[in-house]
Amino acid sequence: MKRSNITQAIVFLSLAGPGIVGNIIVFLRYLYMFALGAEKKPINLILTHLAFSNMIIICTTGVTDIATLFYFRNFLGDIGCKAMVYLARMARGLSICTTCLLSLVQALTISPGTTIWRKLKPQTSWQVLPFLLLFWIVNVLISSNLLCYIKAGGDSNMSTPGTYIGHCYMLPSRNIIMWLFLSLMTLRDVTFQSLMGWSSGSMALRLYKHQKRVLYLHSSRSENNSPPEIRATWSILILMSCFLFFYWVDFILSFHTGFTVTHSSLSLNIKTFLELGYAGFSPYVLISRDIRVPNVLHAQ
Repeated sequence: MKRSNITQAIVFLSLAGPGIVGNIIVFLRYLYMFALGAEKKPINLILTHLAFSNMIIICTTGVTDIATLFYFRNFLGDIGCKAMVYLARMARGLSICTTCLLSLVQALTISPGTTIWRKLKPQTSWQVLPFLLLFWIVNVLISSNLLCYIKAGGDSNMSTPGTYIGHCYMLPSRNIIMWLFLSLMTLRDVTFQSLMGWSSGSMALRLYKHQKRVLYLHSSRSENNSPPEIRATWSILILMSCFLFFYWVDFILSFHTGFTVTHSSLSLNIKTFLELGYAGFSPYVLISRDIRVPNVLHAQ
């Protein structure tokens, strides 16, 4: 194995292993609270769905990376390539939508009770479920073009122009099809990130006002003893910042490599880190800022 492949494998394993463990902990914890908890909060279902989406991203990216690193020819086949690339793209969209919904719900939660926005806050998990189903429908449709144009690398006609995606091969599509699905993906990302930015700005403003209001208590009151809504809001703001960082750095790198047609081992390692970064890092933000996780695990 080449040294660059060894480096890429180390980068992948250092993110995928802890990422899977962290997402499983978060998934089981909030699934436990949703299924057996006395109070079925909407945010518990949203975090369960986010952890599930992150696990799909890590697993699908991991299968294709392992196949590429160890030169497993025809390891996936056409059906396997279609499934892995399709699920990875769909899960990425689900992660964007779910993170946005999480930010909106928390912004509504901490909004003043006298405003109209507080009245829009979902009161039960069942009010959130239609939005999650809508996210699945939208992302299943937006990613559906991949099922027609993804082939296994070893089975593709090398004389046909196309693009390698890890171990798989993406055939060229007609311009109208390509621009249609690219426009839908762009519209989805811009819409949900705009909502994410608005809700994050709203939460930051509310936290600033709260901090000024209780400034005299900070000498005798630590952050861990702050109200649960404030701790949850800080956690979600950190998640928003991480998501936007990984998303835009990955976008800039992908644009640069696509424009310059360069695929160095360093850029591939950075891209792997960015693809798995948010999915692997986000559960530990939730775990580190929620002191009830060990108690719930002990109870299980």
